[in-house]
Amino acid sequence: MKSAVETLNPTRVRLTVEVPFEELKDSLDAAYQKINQQVTVKGFRKGKIPARVIDQRFGRGAVLEEAVNDALPKFYTEAVNEAELTPLGQPEVDITELKDGETLNFTAEVDIRPTLEIPDYSGIEVEVDAIEVSDEDVEKSVEQLRERFASTSPVERAAEDGDVVTIDLEAKVDGDVLEDGVASGVSYTIGSGELLDGIDEAVKGLSAGEEATFTSELKGGSAAGREAEVTVKVTQVAARELPELDDDFAQLASEFDTLDELKADSTKRLANMKQYDQATQAQERVLDKLLELVEVPVPEKLLEDEVNTRKHNLEHHQLGQMGLTLDKYLEIQGKTAEEFDTETREAAVKGIKTQFVLDELVKKENLGVNQEELTEHLMRRAASSGMSPDQFAQAVVEGGQVPLLVGEVARGKALAVVVEAATVKDTNGEIVDLDDEDEETEETTEATESADEKTEG
Repeated sequence: MKSAVETLNPTRVRLTVEVPFEELKDSLDAAYQKINQQVTVKGFRKGKIPARVIDQRFGRGAVLEEAVNDALPKFYTEAVNEAELTPLGQPEVDITELKDGETLNFTAEVDIRPTLEIPDYSGIEVEVDAIEVSDEDVEKSVEQLRERFASTSPVERAAEDGDVVTIDLEAKVDGDVLEDGVASGVSYTIGSGELLDGIDEAVKGLSAGEEATFTSELKGGSAAGREAEVTVKVTQVAARELPELDDDFAQLASEFDTLDELKADSTKRLANMKQYDQATQAQERVLDKLLELVEVPVPEKLLEDEVNTRKHNLEHHQLGQMGLTLDKYLEIQGKTAEEFDTETREAAVKGIKTQFVLDELVKKENLGVNQEELTEHLMRRAASSGMSPDQFAQAVVEGGQVPLLVGEVARGKALAVVVEAATVKDTNGEIVDLDDEDEETEETTEATESADEKTEG
């Protein structure tokens, strides 16, 4: 077999392959055997029909077509390996010549990973937010904890903001009560925004036993997205009472004996959260700087596939679970379809470039992934997926996704190398020493893992 490579652009090549006919022998034998099992010819036992009879009855062309279809993947793979290419996606194959008993010639156009030059990245400098915990931050944290320990008690008055009301609901569309549009004994905090648009205005001012009707777009159920006439009846009004901020509250809400100790712990926790946010911010900004340094051509077909995948996942998985349509989501976000398309495309480009650059760094820095690192990453992914580690690991193995996880870990390590070499300062001008820089960030993982399936092999 002979093959030659023609570079069409930095991310696409055309392979021209010439196969001597004798190399088709195994595939021809297999084609005759397959046809033997599928047809019957009077006077011959099934599976024992001679090749010449098959040629006469069904045509040599049918046999050649079966043989070529069987052989092409093998010859294509051999040509790819010989040229040391890294293809992306499936090739476009065109048989240019097929002469029975002489030769098989074909071309295969396919996208490939571009060759990248990673420049010196040690000069990267980024600025991140300083870690500052204000008294206001601490007070807000303690107040949120106080809200969790609020109690309620029934009151004989009209409902007000912040009250907890017990309500019955009935939704009608086009005058008919929906089967799944009736609910009784629902507990709702006025002002929380957790139910239907317009419900706060409807229940405020109502006392127990009173009702009101309002119009709202349903967020879920059989008539999700449609306008409904909703009747709400208040059966109880309860006022929320917050505990006093004192040492007794500290003992009730935490393991601490005094309010001062509770506030000190809140200060420490907030500082740790801001430190994590600072590290994530540093990694994101270093990644952006790194991508600016490298010229990364993006295969158009890969980009279109990635854009479509992102749109499909958002529309049919994330929004579907929330009972939202894409149009409603865009309305809530205040975006036009054109703005959404532009943002999705930009995110897809960044995701693909991120993977290409970090994968190149993995090779350049000779980074490997050991079992412990892979296990730790698997545990994190399992936790975020809501599955047990064993369930997640089984799904990964059965789905052949282990190489993808290895790639995610390796790319996280590659980014950590760049972050470690970069100069990171906070907004106060102080040098930031990142302790957890060896952790791959959620930003990096999300930016790359969705492109993994299309760029592996």
